[in-house]
Amino acid sequence: MDNHVTQQQYNAEDIQVLEGLEAVRRRPGMYVGGTDIKALHHLVYEVVDNSIDEALAGRCDTVAVTIHPDQSLTVTDNGSGIPVAPHPEKKISTLELVLTSLHAGGKFDNKAYKVSGGLHGVGVSAVNALSEWMVAEVRRDGWLYRQKYAQGKPQTAVEQVEPLPDPAVTGTTITFKYDETIFKEVDGLVFPTLLQRFREMAFITKGVTLTLIDGRSDPVKEHTFYFEGGISSFTRYLNRSKRVLHSAVAGERDVDDMTIEVAFQYTDTYAENIYTFANTIHTPDGGTHLTGFRTALTRTINDYARKNTLLKETESNFSGDDIREGLTAVISIKHPDPQFESQTKVKLMNTDVRYAVEAVVADITAVYLETHPKGAKAIVEKCRTSARARAAAKKARDLVFRKSALGSMALPGKLADCSERDPARAELYIVEGDSAGGSAKMGRDRRFQAILPLRGKILNTERAHLEKILGNNEVKTFITALGTGLGDSFNPDDLRYHRIIIMTDADVDGAHIRTLLLTFFFRYMPAVIEHGYLYIAQPPLYAITHKKQTHYVFTEAERNRLLSGLNGDDKYHIQRYKGLGEMNPEQLWDTTMDPENRILLRVNIEDAASADKTFDMLMGNLVPPRKRFIQTYATQVQNLDV
Repeated sequence: MDNHVTQQQYNAEDIQVLEGLEAVRRRPGMYVGGTDIKALHHLVYEVVDNSIDEALAGRCDTVAVTIHPDQSLTVTDNGSGIPVAPHPEKKISTLELVLTSLHAGGKFDNKAYKVSGGLHGVGVSAVNALSEWMVAEVRRDGWLYRQKYAQGKPQTAVEQVEPLPDPAVTGTTITFKYDETIFKEVDGLVFPTLLQRFREMAFITKGVTLTLIDGRSDPVKEHTFYFEGGISSFTRYLNRSKRVLHSAVAGERDVDDMTIEVAFQYTDTYAENIYTFANTIHTPDGGTHLTGFRTALTRTINDYARKNTLLKETESNFSGDDIREGLTAVISIKHPDPQFESQTKVKLMNTDVRYAVEAVVADITAVYLETHPKGAKAIVEKCRTSARARAAAKKARDLVFRKSALGSMALPGKLADCSERDPARAELYIVEGDSAGGSAKMGRDRRFQAILPLRGKILNTERAHLEKILGNNEVKTFITALGTGLGDSFNPDDLRYHRIIIMTDADVDGAHIRTLLLTFFFRYMPAVIEHGYLYIAQPPLYAITHKKQTHYVFTEAERNRLLSGLNGDDKYHIQRYKGLGEMNPEQLWDTTMDPENRILLRVNIEDAASADKTFDMLMGNLVPPRKRFIQTYATQVQNLDV
């Protein structure tokens, strides 16, 4: 038997030790969640979180964030300033230690910070590692100190620059430029995303002034936030374009070493909107504080309804879904030792938080219900209406499963399916109208492209309950085609296509149909968006023929540039496509369906709160907010150089 080993040997010298912050640069996903735009924004949040921690400790009330024209960013606070004296153990400046060493900080023993969002000690040092350069300035002990870094490595010692005009002034300023060799596929910081995040921070950290300045724009954009009302103001802000059913319920309690704040309010909508925070950090995946809130709210409202005979003995308790329909809530906890699921802090894991939040929410809710009988009645009636509608929707859904294509697993007749059965390789075009559907069917690649034409405009699902939605033929058709079911039976693993492409005409009606479809997916199939499966096709606006060559252009600006490049030659023909049906199958394939040439926009949800507000404003029941939006932006849209 030949025992000769042909593989490379694995010896001691093969073990690599990554010194300093090199591990962060090699594996950024472990520390900031990746190298996409979300991870880039996470760098900003890590630095700002440190300033907010100073505010939570009572040492800071002003934070300013400035984006510079070169995409660098400055965060300035009036906190106590990072210490600059030599560290007693490491014998280097504490400032350098904090900015260059993982798991170094003042937040581990609860002496300097009772509560903090940055307990892992890798935040600002990870930002330093992933930056092309960083400059740290500290105002402390009457002096301005400065140190410069490149890719996480000190370029200078900590310099004592100059005495401060006012020795009482303190604070820290961090300026950094993200490393474009790591964040290769981003186009810079997104101002609206940062704006929404810092508005949330100002709501959660009441009494703190937070300013965001965008120096890249002309004129410079500047927004300042200051909210004395805290999360109750946040709840009212979230509901400002909705019809509310009662005054906001809000309260704050200290339990052991925790501070728990809760605010909630019901509206006449059908969606549940709950936002959770731990030590001012948004936890989009919830966690134990969300579990405690839901459990307590469901139990307390049911107990009140039973006690006051608003629920009959023959009636079942309201379910959690019944209780939360139309609910807007904000839960904010401050904990001395929060345990997050990962460094990106999307989910809170502390078990003690659940029971503390349960007790606080039960108390606050019970007091409100007993002292506000009119509001209590409105809440119970909303839950009762939701329960009845949910029961009717379940019957309708069961009927659909039993008697329609969903039950027999037969696909709708208007669907032209593809031969590919691997969802990862299959794509579905949802097309406006039978005419465009006919062109798409003839022009597609049948191996992996399926076509589903929709007749007219689907139901506005923002204004309809699930029972009515399930009764709409067009909605049922594409639910059937997708294969996932809906509501309680929705299963994203059953999705038949991992690329769902909305393809509508480039006109007002097409935009309306696209918005109706986006509303449906956002409200009833958000997992499709979250997994990155939803896209918008970009058909051309014009075909310009010149010297027997046809050029397709997608914007007015692109058309103007092409025509100006003809140098006065007026021997050309312009065709304006009023709809997809005007394009023959070959044109539709070449411009909009050929994977080699087409332009697809992936639909993402960068900010759920902002998206919820926009859908509710544009598609909801209240007319005044929609009218104000149109009046505000109509002129801008008309003059927009697209």
